[in-house]
Amino acid sequence: MSAPTENRSTVTEREARQVAEAARERDWHKPSFAKELFLGRFRLDLVHPHPMPAEESVRRGEEFLAKLRAFCETEIDSARIEREARIPDEVVAGLKELGALGMKIDPKYGGLGLSQLYYNKALALVGSVSPAVGALLSAHQSIGVPQPLKMFGTQEQKDAFLPRCARTDISAFLLTEPDVGSDPARLATTAVPDGDEYVLDGVKLWTTNGVVADLLVVMARVPKSEGHRGGITAFVVEADSEGITVEHRNAFMGLRGIENGVTRFHRVRVPAGHRIGPEGAGLKIALTTLNTGRLSLPAMCAGAGKWCLKIAREWSAEREQWGKPLALHEAVGAKISFIAATTFALEAVLDLSSQMADEDRNDIRIEAALAKLYGSEMAWRMADELVQIRGGRGYETAESLKARGERAVPAEQMLRDLRINRIFEGSTEIMHLLIAREAVDAHLSVAGDLIDPAKSLPEKAKAGAQAGVFYAKWLPKLVAGPGQLPNSYGEFRHGVDLSTHLRYIERTSRRLARATFYGMSRWQGRMETKQGFLGRIVDIGAELFAMSAACVRAERLRTRDEHGRESYQLADAFCRQARIRVEELFGRLWTNTDDLDRKVVKGVLGGAYTWLEEGIVDPSEEGPWIADATPGPSTHENARRPYGS
Repeated sequence: MSAPTENRSTVTEREARQVAEAARERDWHKPSFAKELFLGRFRLDLVHPHPMPAEESVRRGEEFLAKLRAFCETEIDSARIEREARIPDEVVAGLKELGALGMKIDPKYGGLGLSQLYYNKALALVGSVSPAVGALLSAHQSIGVPQPLKMFGTQEQKDAFLPRCARTDISAFLLTEPDVGSDPARLATTAVPDGDEYVLDGVKLWTTNGVVADLLVVMARVPKSEGHRGGITAFVVEADSEGITVEHRNAFMGLRGIENGVTRFHRVRVPAGHRIGPEGAGLKIALTTLNTGRLSLPAMCAGAGKWCLKIAREWSAEREQWGKPLALHEAVGAKISFIAATTFALEAVLDLSSQMADEDRNDIRIEAALAKLYGSEMAWRMADELVQIRGGRGYETAESLKARGERAVPAEQMLRDLRINRIFEGSTEIMHLLIAREAVDAHLSVAGDLIDPAKSLPEKAKAGAQAGVFYAKWLPKLVAGPGQLPNSYGEFRHGVDLSTHLRYIERTSRRLARATFYGMSRWQGRMETKQGFLGRIVDIGAELFAMSAACVRAERLRTRDEHGRESYQLADAFCRQARIRVEELFGRLWTNTDDLDRKVVKGVLGGAYTWLEEGIVDPSEEGPWIADATPGPSTHENARRPYGS
């Protein structure tokens, strides 16, 4: 048997939830389309007419995209990166020369100052030729040093670090630890105050860019003491500081070119001036940074969808079976239709969310989270369908295809590369919980004390009175709306009638709100344990958001005379496909195996079914499930390898 992991911190479920809750942005100062959608209010006015970028932003963005495309076509060898599991130094040097490290950094610090919209277009472009290069740029700018400094850094910090990040230095974000994933309450890395410095000790895992980084954003726990409020705190740390050791470069099923490692801190001294924000604000800084940072993943997912569509179209037109092109067989055609319609919708979700982020007039924390959740799940499905369309060639590597004289199509690599998107920057399961918490925020703000077992009777009575007032006004509004009027949203009728889908969204938004209310009434304080129910609620909301974005995008393209007829067709196809998924999800809200599943799980953990595991040989090697992360000096050779060194 494996030895038990030592030095694991113990935190109760309630304590863990309190830490996560304290890091949330509690206030809603701006309207949110998605938040209103979950409350049964279809605020089409918040997204239609579709927001548009400024002309100067478009000019600068298109100018950079042209240069980036030329670089991608001539300088990035995706097959080499896959084969050698490294991004060549000359590629990174070329990206630096282009200014790609500073796409989102203000020009006054040496950056390009691109909008979120064009930053995401650039990531989609780069990610299509090499997902590893896309991950390098995204980790550096979306969650690395530039974004948290832009939002929370002092002027001195911006002056010191942003010019470096814009042109020369790679950055990384270090939060996860060997025994700490989405539960930051158990964070073990410490930052102990010592005069004008902090002393860092601990181990960080899955540090994307960590092997090659020059600058790090590190989350560490400051002990509470006199003059120090303590708590999880963010720091900018020089990667070559004494006491930092990259102990291992991790290898994965996909994204073989990324430089992801294990980093140990042993008595690393960091100036107090490198602390981002106040003590205890680290987790809030991380979560706030991710609000827009999460859009980088759906950007590359949208790019992947475009590539899947291109390959599916070309291959299924070329390949004949039983006397006609593969695409004309209904079983294959349905897959191609799904890829085309979903790619249109993913780009619609991405462009809408990105432009709303640029305008900063809406709160997009839920929209960005939905884009990440939906994009990562649907891109994986599209890549899986492409592999199926390609058949045996889809399972064969590009290198093998090339060696025997066929086009080197890396379909299986795309499937492997995309798989991680359902896990990092918030797994699908964690995203369900995060979005669900925001979706029910209005309910918890008025009735939270009513279902909190820790609250006293007087507090519950007060909450009951508040809830009565809120629901007396809110519930009647869920009975009827524009979705029941046949002429509503008539401006979306142009050959193809999209108004019927918008009416469906409006009706279904109210239906979703009623289901959420019923679930809260039924389970009350146990609602947070009903993760299957909450996940389906969120998935319905994601489909409605994507349908809304697809319709709005189609109308925008029609008014601009940019493939309007075809866009309406794609939006119609997507909405009809999405409606089938929505109805299935509603059915599973109340007809499911959740209770039975819990019983089976208890049986599995209790050893009741170990007999079912007989008849196999487990090829796994012995060792602890979670590596020891006890603070102390490193016993490994430093694997850090800055580009160009």
